[in-house]
Amino acid sequence: MSSPENTQEPQSDKNTDPVQPDVSGDAVDFDNQTHSIAEEGLTVELPTEEELKDVEVVDTTDGEDGDEAVTPDENEAVAPVPKEIPKQDYTSLTTEELITAFRKLVRNEEVQRVKDHVEEINTVLKEQFDAEEAEAKASFIEEGRNIIDFRHFSPLKKAFNEINYEYRNKRSRYFQSIRRDQQENLKERQLIIDELKGLRDELGGEDSFNATYNKFKNIQERWHNAGNIPRDRYNLVWNTYYHHVDNFYEFLHLNREFRDKHFKENLDKKLNLISRAEELAQEKDVNRAFKELQLLHRMWKDEIGPVAREYSDDIWKKFSQITKKVHDARQEFFKQKEVGFENNQILKQEIIDKITTINTADIKSHNGWQQKIKELETLRESFFKIGRVPNAVNETVWGAFKTAVKDFNHKKNNFYKSQKKEQYDNLNKKLELIRIAEENKDSEDREVATPLMKKIQDDWKKIGHVPRKDSDKVWKQFKEACNHYFNNISAARNKASAAEEEALVEKETMLKELGTVTFEGEPTKDLTTIKSFIERWKGIGRVPGGKRDIEQRFNKTLDGFFKQLDVSRKDAELIKYENRLAAIDEDSLIRERSFILRKIDEIKGEINQLENNLGFFQYVSDDNPMVKDVHKNINRHKDSLELWKAKLRKLKSL
Repeated sequence: MSSPENTQEPQSDKNTDPVQPDVSGDAVDFDNQTHSIAEEGLTVELPTEEELKDVEVVDTTDGEDGDEAVTPDENEAVAPVPKEIPKQDYTSLTTEELITAFRKLVRNEEVQRVKDHVEEINTVLKEQFDAEEAEAKASFIEEGRNIIDFRHFSPLKKAFNEINYEYRNKRSRYFQSIRRDQQENLKERQLIIDELKGLRDELGGEDSFNATYNKFKNIQERWHNAGNIPRDRYNLVWNTYYHHVDNFYEFLHLNREFRDKHFKENLDKKLNLISRAEELAQEKDVNRAFKELQLLHRMWKDEIGPVAREYSDDIWKKFSQITKKVHDARQEFFKQKEVGFENNQILKQEIIDKITTINTADIKSHNGWQQKIKELETLRESFFKIGRVPNAVNETVWGAFKTAVKDFNHKKNNFYKSQKKEQYDNLNKKLELIRIAEENKDSEDREVATPLMKKIQDDWKKIGHVPRKDSDKVWKQFKEACNHYFNNISAARNKASAAEEEALVEKETMLKELGTVTFEGEPTKDLTTIKSFIERWKGIGRVPGGKRDIEQRFNKTLDGFFKQLDVSRKDAELIKYENRLAAIDEDSLIRERSFILRKIDEIKGEINQLENNLGFFQYVSDDNPMVKDVHKNINRHKDSLELWKAKLRKLKSL
């Protein structure tokens, strides 16, 4: 065994300090950090217990009895970090899609790995449920009901509460299991410390060094595999362990062979960590690289022992420089991501401004409000689809949005409250129309009842809205009364259809008969004969609507008779017109009267225009062809005017 005089003092390295790093902070800025042999280890954020759950360190010594350290394969140095659960853009999903995604996470993934997903889903769902309840409350108030009676039930919120309850129970069971495991791990680590305390007394001769050192390696391996312990006992237990590790090294350094072998093993392991860190610096997935780097730092400090003094500062400096590269890449990644969030903030603020603009509009009609309600719904959907904003302004933006929507609903509710009196007035007007409709629904006086029923239908359309709770009821009453009346008319027409078919056959027979008629050559007597044909024709009655062309054939036959008798055009037209009037129904008579009045106005306008045109020819002789043509047109229009006036008199006489 080497003597104390010839033995180099052991190197403490960065990881022999019993004080453990703070696990609450982020990675440090290495530009502003200095390093010395005696300083505390890296203050780099350690992974959480959840992140370390599935990560284990592979043993890097493979020689027999620890005589030779074998440099491990780079793929065996650190087990891979668990694959992250891919995130969706939860802000763009509907309520149903969010609940489905929540259910899949809870039932298909490990509960300790879904926290970030669940929190984001809960935030988006809360916004959507709040907006849905606000709209339901506004609609409830709009109906004139008391707000203290408002109760909102959402099947989707019920489904969310059920899966959220399942998630919380699963998470609670998980952490209860962790606490049990941590207590067992604490007992195990305390036993290991007790065993470590006694190693110093076993160091003696060469054989005892070999046996004791192998025991020490076994203790180290058991310590590293013992698992996590309660956080409140962390510092005390780890400080105690490293205190006894330091004591063991104090005795171990007396044997130079063991010391140099141990330093060489640790150097190989740390160089391997540096090699892996260099690969992580090139990794495109900066989050994955950062998490795995945290594992490397834990191994560097807590799992790998000291190295020789001449290598310590150099390898630490290199490891720190690579760490800074990964840290800077991660910071840049989040900086760029934050830029996208800032753009989302701008877009959401634009939507809030648009809602505020709507709130300042002077809307005075139901249709106007319905249009604005649709606009608001479109803006609200766009707001939820935009995506996240910076955390620093999230509450501010969401608060401004809720305030803008709340102001809109408040103004809308005030409008509809003011409309209540008008709606009840409208209800009374519609009830009066229902009374009229029901009084006349069985009337057989078609000339009076039909225009009346049509008028009250037009009046109904003009009245406006009534309270929603009465709307369907009064409309049903009114529609039933009107339908009853017009169904009676249809039934009467159906009864007349058989008689119309008989009239068609009889008129066809009469047309054939008229084709054989000859006149005696006495105009007065022959005209009386023609009029008797007309009276006979009218007496037959109406024909089916699709066969009305028979009237044109009859009139054409009459035209031939009038030509034979040399009857004036006006008289012939009036005789035929009187016959045509007998063949049309009441509704057609009304339209016919409107048509004649319009024709009379048109002809009068034409005559006035032609007479005005004559003013341009006041110095032109009446023999001028153009002047003569104008006079001719005026006379023709006057004749036509007299004919239409005569038709109007015939129509009024019916």
